[in-house]
Amino acid sequence: MLLLKNAQVFSPVAMGLCHILIGGQKILWIGKELPTIDAMLAVEIVDLDGCLVLPGLIDGHTHITGGGGESGYSSRVPPVELSRYTKAGITTVVGVLGTDDTTRNTQTLVTQARGLCEEGITAYCYTGGYHVPLTTLTGSVREDIAYIDRIIGVGELAISDHRSSQPTYDEVLRIASDAHVGGLMTGKAGIVHFHLGNGRRGLELLDKALNETEIPARVFNPTHVNRKKRLFDEAIQLANQGCYIDVTIFPETADDAWSAEEALLRYLNAGNPANRITLSTDGGGCLPEFDEQGQVCRIGVGDPMSFYSCLKNLLEQGQDLTKVLPAFTSNVAELLRLPAKGRVAVGADADLLVLQDNYEHWGTIALGEWHVKAGELLRQGQFETMI
Repeated sequence: MLLLKNAQVFSPVAMGLCHILIGGQKILWIGKELPTIDAMLAVEIVDLDGCLVLPGLIDGHTHITGGGGESGYSSRVPPVELSRYTKAGITTVVGVLGTDDTTRNTQTLVTQARGLCEEGITAYCYTGGYHVPLTTLTGSVREDIAYIDRIIGVGELAISDHRSSQPTYDEVLRIASDAHVGGLMTGKAGIVHFHLGNGRRGLELLDKALNETEIPARVFNPTHVNRKKRLFDEAIQLANQGCYIDVTIFPETADDAWSAEEALLRYLNAGNPANRITLSTDGGGCLPEFDEQGQVCRIGVGDPMSFYSCLKNLLEQGQDLTKVLPAFTSNVAELLRLPAKGRVAVGADADLLVLQDNYEHWGTIALGEWHVKAGELLRQGQFETMI
């Protein structure tokens, strides 16, 4: 058991100075007065002395097996190590396949997700990748969602991108329908996570689906929507029709794009539905730039640390923590139907991020266990120190 004393708790709403008791991977108790604990119980007591305690961050789009491959075999990015997530305060991840859904597949994605779970964080994944026919494990989207514990939806399916398989409207509808029904059968997210490229068609396919079908808007979940200002405007319209939109924390932002910080604030300040915007890192994913012939001219890699850095930047700008924090936590949990995640509450998973009053990262707790404490990394992936 673990007792955290004197924590300024954001659940993500502000709860003031509280004490938190943790045991069995769960938050057992939160209160203003210290609890009476039997002296016979083994309890670690940590006085946080007013540090901020937030829900652990949820990265809903990360390449846990590595991304890339657009410029030859040597451009395949390696898998993301455990501590790259926990050092960023990330306690839950959702793995995706990208351009390379040939040499990487759903089987390896599920295996990597289970490995991260064994190492102490929570990991899920999507079935499929950029292309149609989808790279599934069982041959069926519904069966993948129904029978594979870690699979919660479909993604990232590419549209409006020269690397996509140029899926037709009917193909998109069939995939969305299968994902939705799979979600209904299992209580899982049942969404289709759409990669958006720079193509001129933008969100045209999804807008048409919302206007012509009975499939719920929440099933259609576009990401990278801040890569073009025009695309972001289209995404806001979808959010106002019931979609959740995902903003990517790109390491660099082009002139015709919004940074993650700018996109989030523009969205919230305009009075759009505050619970329908999320942020993610594209961690481990290859971030190529292409010339007019579709050849790679420059490559970057998504960094999980950008999640924490983005939150810190917003707070240092003077933004209200209760305003911006849901996009990193509770909004993601709501979209992914993870009721034990994204909040600090009795009965929730004990996933916590601890920040000092200057917003420096002090600690990460995942499922009740310290991964980072007092700024020191305590746990690493099995092979991190061997290679």
